[in-house]
Amino acid sequence: MSLLHLRTFVEVHRCRSISEAARALSLTQPAVSQHIASLEAQLGRPLFVRHTRGVRPTAAADDLAMTIGDSLDRAETALAAAKARSADLTGTLHLAAPAEYLGEYVAPRLAPLIEAGLDLRLHIGGRDALYDWLMSDTVDLGLTASLPEDPRLNWAQLGIETLQAVAIPDIADRIHHLGLNDGLRVVPHIAYDLERPLLRTWLSANGLAVDHPPAATAPDMRVLRAMLMAGIGWSVLPDYLTREQRQAGTLREIAAPKAVPRNAFHLVWARTALRHPRVAFARKALLAVLSE
Repeated sequence: MSLLHLRTFVEVHRCRSISEAARALSLTQPAVSQHIASLEAQLGRPLFVRHTRGVRPTAAADDLAMTIGDSLDRAETALAAAKARSADLTGTLHLAAPAEYLGEYVAPRLAPLIEAGLDLRLHIGGRDALYDWLMSDTVDLGLTASLPEDPRLNWAQLGIETLQAVAIPDIADRIHHLGLNDGLRVVPHIAYDLERPLLRTWLSANGLAVDHPPAATAPDMRVLRAMLMAGIGWSVLPDYLTREQRQAGTLREIAAPKAVPRNAFHLVWARTALRHPRVAFARKALLAVLSE
């Protein structure tokens, strides 16, 4: 039973599509169909039922995928890592992440990839764009606070960010003197967008509510930080964005009465991408430098 045929089977099972599996594996559709037919002949039972929108796995296919899928991924990752250790790395690595995390936390830690011989192309994008890029091979690795649901993607946890309400000391004092409930309502707040995802998470964790819309929005939290530094309201930001300012005393945390929410960041990749030594090396290197 060929390892190539097994890899083809796993990819078809994850994609639920002959054509999508062929694209992911850089094979022709007839080649993928032949691999599946060969496996079905060896097993003596069908693995997929064809229909107009792709294929549906049979119970036998589900059992086989559960047995070999992760093991095959690990074997290919180990092989790619061994190749990366035994040869000079060349080529271009495409890495995507939200602008703030990329600029403030990731970019200063990328020297090991360049020193290893890789050229880097950095892309800025949120969750949905990042997953689309990974699935279309536009980028090799992505960084996000979300978890992928598509079985063709895999992930590993990096560090933890905490969400903190912050303002300049004068505004933080004003909120304190007014009382937290009233102060947060009276003093204007600013947010990433009108949905206020981080701010709502912090308020909900602390049993608080601010129902009026933000006084200003900006789709880059570094812009929000600059506005806070200028004395424009209060906001909720990840701790890594305000660490230096809080240490210097130019921004102050507004103490959470109940809980400080935490988010995990993840490194995400398409399972087939780790067959490439440059991606396997970069994954290992990023897990080392970003988990510190």
